[in-house]
Amino acid sequence: MRLVMTEPVEKMERPYARRWWALLVLCLSLLIIVMANTALTVAAPDMTRDLGLSSADLQWVIDGYTVPYAALMLLLGAIGDKYSRRGALVLGLAVFGGGAVFGYLADSSTTVIAARAVMGVGAALIMPATLSLLAATFPRAERAKAIVLWTATAGLAIAAGPVVAGALLRDHGWSSTFLINVPIAAVAIVLAFVLIPPSKAGHHDRIDYVGGLLSVLWTGSLIYMIIEGPHFGWHAKAIAAAVVAGAGLVAFVLWELRHPRPILDVRRFAHRRFAGSNLAVALFFLAVFGAFYYLTQHLQFVLGYDALQTGVRMLPLAGAVFVGSALTGFLTPRVGMKWTVSAGMVGGTTALALLTRVDAGSTYNDFLAPLIILGLAIGLALSPCTDAIMGAFPESELGVGGAVNDTSLELGGSLGIAILGSLLATSYGNHLSDATAGSKLPASALDTAQDSVGAGYAVVQGIVEKANQLGTQAAHSTDPRQAAQLKQQAAELAAGARQMADAVGSSFSDAVAHTSLVGAVILGIGTVLVAVLLPRREKPAPGVKEQERELADSAAA
Repeated sequence: MRLVMTEPVEKMERPYARRWWALLVLCLSLLIIVMANTALTVAAPDMTRDLGLSSADLQWVIDGYTVPYAALMLLLGAIGDKYSRRGALVLGLAVFGGGAVFGYLADSSTTVIAARAVMGVGAALIMPATLSLLAATFPRAERAKAIVLWTATAGLAIAAGPVVAGALLRDHGWSSTFLINVPIAAVAIVLAFVLIPPSKAGHHDRIDYVGGLLSVLWTGSLIYMIIEGPHFGWHAKAIAAAVVAGAGLVAFVLWELRHPRPILDVRRFAHRRFAGSNLAVALFFLAVFGAFYYLTQHLQFVLGYDALQTGVRMLPLAGAVFVGSALTGFLTPRVGMKWTVSAGMVGGTTALALLTRVDAGSTYNDFLAPLIILGLAIGLALSPCTDAIMGAFPESELGVGGAVNDTSLELGGSLGIAILGSLLATSYGNHLSDATAGSKLPASALDTAQDSVGAGYAVVQGIVEKANQLGTQAAHSTDPRQAAQLKQQAAELAAGARQMADAVGSSFSDAVAHTSLVGAVILGIGTVLVAVLLPRREKPAPGVKEQERELADSAAA
């Protein structure tokens, strides 16, 4: 047995014998990309305290990863197709691991954001490579099963990130969460050479670099606008990004329509199955990322779970994704992807609708059913859509196909966090303002508390500490009259702290319910649109005939 795989998969007469082991490497690579974001959600409070991050700093620590990741995928996927898909994977893992080490050593908001951006570039290389190598290595008859396992890995990573990060945070600082990715990346690099055969496109046409750069321009500007506008206001930066995104998209579409070998044939979006699948992925992850954003906050801040306890309580979601993925492998061949995907989106809508019942008295048990239903929905909907998107591209453009799928996912996730996150913040601030009307607290403290639920509980903690200080002073006072006054002030502050804590918790719970309602409406409308778009019959995807011609030409040669 060769230590390093050197025979290209395109030249193999039979399906690659160790393809399921190769899939394990691809799933490991996918694991660290998703964990890089979900682990950060539980490390964010410690990072904020240690580095003194503002809300804007924290937002860009999270999204500094997203902008290069979403913007570069299409171009880097095409480059991987032309030169080496395995090479793109290995290079991406090396860049990602290097960025993680950089993040571990970072000691300021600027360096953490820079490290996250480097990791985003690595992820933009890795993500399309995992799908293109999967599609190239597995025969079409087995591809759907492989994609089911790939999807299930994403669900596992959603819950694994908080669990591993939470375990580390018990004995180590936030920077240790960056190191989660390094050993996995190192192992994946070694196994990639041993288990994954080389693969690249059969033709050697020049890459449409103009189209690629236009895709970077409009996608990056759109993501920047999505982040900047809802969170920081529609100022000059956000408006300029919106204009650039719109003009860039128009220029990209016109260029691709005229180019003989476009980096992405935009005519594919005229096909209902392809367009419906991309819309389903985007809308579904709008709901999933948005819900994950506020559910982890509710578990940590309102219900008082630490990072590890929060991660453990997200595990039912991961288990349900595995079950849903297994169901889609059974159901889709029998009833068709239209019904499987629609059922998944109905399930996602139901999960969000159940979250509208959250209130100040809700416990973890009230979140358990929505988490399980949401996990089942992810498993049901995502795999058939990914298979349909990848099936729309010929073998020579599998990297581009993976990039299109992942860009839809990332755009949806960014929109979810931006739209639902912004709505959550506004709703929380409004509810807290009503709940504290007439309060004797300083206006500056109330303004701070309205910034976020974390800031609200920080204000409460400050009041408690002040009350404790007055109580200590009263205990040491030799003047009975002064001691009585201090005790009374301490008691009033303690009562005010309890009232403030109740107001913060109930306001955030009401905001979660309100935001979930909006999310359910968005996903419900999207479910109807996707059900209308997806054809009842399974038609050959665009690109399949071209693919068959290429295979025939190769066989003749």
